[in-house]
Amino acid sequence: MIRITEAVKHLLIINGLFFIATFLYEPQMMTWFALYFPKNENFRVWQIVTHMFMHGGFMHIAFNMFALWMFGSPVEQSLGKNRFLFLYFSAGLGAVLFQLGFYYFNYLPAYTDLIDSGLNQGQIIQMLTSNQSIGGLNGGQLQHLKEIYPIYNASMVGASGCIMGVLAAFGMMNPEARLMLIFLPIPIKAKYFIPGIILLDVISAISGQSFFSPGNTAYMAHVGGAFIGFVIMWYWKRNNYNNRRWD
Repeated sequence: MIRITEAVKHLLIINGLFFIATFLYEPQMMTWFALYFPKNENFRVWQIVTHMFMHGGFMHIAFNMFALWMFGSPVEQSLGKNRFLFLYFSAGLGAVLFQLGFYYFNYLPAYTDLIDSGLNQGQIIQMLTSNQSIGGLNGGQLQHLKEIYPIYNASMVGASGCIMGVLAAFGMMNPEARLMLIFLPIPIKAKYFIPGIILLDVISAISGQSFFSPGNTAYMAHVGGAFIGFVIMWYWKRNNYNNRRWD
């Protein structure tokens, strides 16, 4: 039985409290604390952090908290509490950076074309908010609106980006550890398993084809969290983190 370490325990509790509050006050909690696209009127700067404690359903939080307990505890035991929390939240911020960057990469060209076609910002925002188009739009304008509507109205929740960073750290510490998916019970070494999961997330983000996750998963958030976790661990290992623990 893996012992639950201090930081992991407190993260589990906070996530649980947020989930209970969301269950009791779902519309308000999602509006206030889920992460919205920055162009959306519901966006608030604190959502960059609070979305890490929000979850969309029981299976969502159950899977994430199981992964946090399983991989977070051994990583915290090795790094210490303060370094672990730095890794965890840095990965969460990396997830935000990658996912919003991916959104903007797809949003800005279509939005610019709509402006160039003669629509103004107010008309575009009105249509994206109401999901109703104004009269006289041509096929190209309608297609661009269709492309950016899900981005403008997207909301991101979950600790997955943070946990992908922790998973990357675990893999770098234990490259020979054998891991497997629940629905694919084949043991695979961490040094192959984790890069494989990240590659599937990249393919899913680009193609829109989901392999193991729900179709509304923020795939680039997973990639961003894992990338930041890898970079931090690479730096710490290079500088001998075991001899320079923060706590």
